[in-house]
Amino acid sequence: MSSQGRQPTDDRAATLDSKALVEFVDAFGGDVLLPSDEGYDEARRIWNGMIDRFPALIARCSGTADVVEAVQFAREHDLPLAVRGGGHNVAGNAVCDDGIVVDLSAMNGVFVDPDDRRVRAQGGATLGDVDRETQLFGLATALGVVSETGIAGLTLNGGVGHLRRKYGLSLDNLTSVEIVTADGLVRTASETVNPDLFWAVRGGGGNFGVVTSFEYELDEVGPEVFGLFVWHRGDAAVEALRAFREYAAGADRRASVLPFYATVPVLDEFPESAWGESAVVFLGCYDGPTEDAEAEFEALRTVAEPLVDFSDTMAYTALQSLLDEDYPDGLRYYWKASYVSELTDGVLDLVVRYGDESPSPLSTVDIWHLGGAISDVAPEETAFWHRDDAYLITFEANWEDSETDDVNVAWARNGLAELREMTVASGAYGNFPGFGEDPARLLFGDNYDRLIEIKAEYDPENLFQLNQNVAPDAAVGDTR
Repeated sequence: MSSQGRQPTDDRAATLDSKALVEFVDAFGGDVLLPSDEGYDEARRIWNGMIDRFPALIARCSGTADVVEAVQFAREHDLPLAVRGGGHNVAGNAVCDDGIVVDLSAMNGVFVDPDDRRVRAQGGATLGDVDRETQLFGLATALGVVSETGIAGLTLNGGVGHLRRKYGLSLDNLTSVEIVTADGLVRTASETVNPDLFWAVRGGGGNFGVVTSFEYELDEVGPEVFGLFVWHRGDAAVEALRAFREYAAGADRRASVLPFYATVPVLDEFPESAWGESAVVFLGCYDGPTEDAEAEFEALRTVAEPLVDFSDTMAYTALQSLLDEDYPDGLRYYWKASYVSELTDGVLDLVVRYGDESPSPLSTVDIWHLGGAISDVAPEETAFWHRDDAYLITFEANWEDSETDDVNVAWARNGLAELREMTVASGAYGNFPGFGEDPARLLFGDNYDRLIEIKAEYDPENLFQLNQNVAPDAAVGDTR
């Protein structure tokens, strides 16, 4: 499998009207990069090293007014439009061939109101940007598990993190957004202002506009939490995962645990004799008293003699950045996922088997424990449909060598295909989308028809289509 993109043409901006392009650049407050400009090749690169695309121009926005200019220019000149936020878009939708990239990465301001327990973050901010500011006041909102992840894509598609079972998905903590829609208007969306649009952006992905800022509610978290991080040898995998299944049935919602099947890295923190061996890892967070956390996680830490146990009280920001080094810029990534209603023996056996068969030591098979506050919200209350499933199984193919693209992508696709043959499996998750092969209804379930109606109102020409696309002209009941 080659990189996702196509070979560059001699002049990708040649078809743009020169007068219109000059007027656009003159009106733009930030920087506009063309293929001939110094820095263009660096600017078109994104986190996933598989993606190699050549936009006609990259609009590095300095503020909302620049976003408006870019959206209007794309619409008026019929250009493909990609939106780049803070980072870690697995599918590569942050860049496109022969179109315009609306780059928000410089718009990363974070503004905390500790009295009202609110934070407003611009669309280019990362989890780390938000955590750094909110933790000054002992506050946090439910985001992800890697601090270099952009908040935009994470939130618009759901957002599962270390606080998910206590405080829900990232989108559940939204109170409002500022969004530039396809007509170039700047709108506020909340429960009381444009409520249909607010419903849609909470789970509908980037289908409805460019979100230039997100306002979240905050809760008292940290500055320290109890972080679970224990590694068990692979020969104890089945026993350990069955212990997790038993634990999960009665887990405290203050606890969120993520088991994953991995390979022991070549690091001094691990016994040299175990380097390269398989392992089952329990990663989690307990937002409560340390003594309660110790009791909560005891069964997971003692199910076998641990290879190593890093579990301890730690700074919340340290827990949020614990996995950062595992997901560097330029590595090659392909992630797919499905929900499961229960962890049957068949599901656990599949996790172990595919973990063993992974062609890359950097890849993992993950089991996200859901439920808790996520399930407190009815499926139809937001566009995010999959509220009632207890777990999310993800196949994370992560590798270095482009010559092994085919085998690594096939590993993830085959694992997911086999999982989806089981009756307990259903749906898909927008933040683990592969390259967007799944039909939209698989993500949105019975919310799909309403999303079509809202899409037709706010983006009738489907300007925003580089996503898990909801086409405005799709017939109600369509299974695309």
